[in-house]
Amino acid sequence: MTSLLELRNVVRTYAKGGLFGRSARAVDDVSFSVGGSGPEILAIIGESGSGKTTLARMILGTVRASGGSIRFKDMDLADIKGRGQRMDFMRQVQPIFQNPFEAFNPLKRLDRYLFMTARHFAGARDDTAAEAASDAALRKVGLSLAEVKGRFPHEMSGGQLQRVAIARALIASPLLLVADEPVSMVDASLRTAIVNLFRKLRDEMGVSIIYITHDLATAYSISDRVVIMRRGVVVEAGDARATLDNPQHPYSIELKNAVLSPDTGP
Repeated sequence: MTSLLELRNVVRTYAKGGLFGRSARAVDDVSFSVGGSGPEILAIIGESGSGKTTLARMILGTVRASGGSIRFKDMDLADIKGRGQRMDFMRQVQPIFQNPFEAFNPLKRLDRYLFMTARHFAGARDDTAAEAASDAALRKVGLSLAEVKGRFPHEMSGGQLQRVAIARALIASPLLLVADEPVSMVDASLRTAIVNLFRKLRDEMGVSIIYITHDLATAYSISDRVVIMRRGVVVEAGDARATLDNPQHPYSIELKNAVLSPDTGP
């Protein structure tokens, strides 16, 4: 089975400036695939500065790779041209961002975002169809259009707003979600709810998810496979449980040792 997404020797460099025009590699020779044997959740784990967010932006097509290739369904992202191809790609690959309050304009009602997405990506031709598509997506995340319609972002809790952001992504019926630290801004109970929702999306809707995080606990709970990054380089990768139970690289071991076990006292 062909992989849904495949990265081969991907590099992203940024100029550091200065007299000699030096450059730094934010992502350095990264290779992995997603969805080769069916829907899965792949966690990309690393601390701040590890390159995982830059990698996410390249997968979403908002940052261009400096080297290597990123292929989605056998199409090289570098070959996407024109509005039509771009919109088709965006329908199939949807982002979920860290802070839902930054994902929505505070002066715009949430239903406008949902209806616009339904019209652009779900073929809704009128208000009735847009409302139906929006309500169906919201119900998948435990909300309804009645709870959201007419409301502004500040009128929702952080957890509710993140679920609206996920529902907005689901309206397009994507094959891949790229979720960048999606639970870091919500409390522990809602974190569990969102993690469980991602499992449901994989198992019941056939959506693959790239789950970007620094949180080993949720990565262990949710992921099928993991990729651990440090300073732009993949230092370890493999089955989630096997890799996190018995990490081999010193950095992976350091990350694991930094996580308190549930029975560790203060």
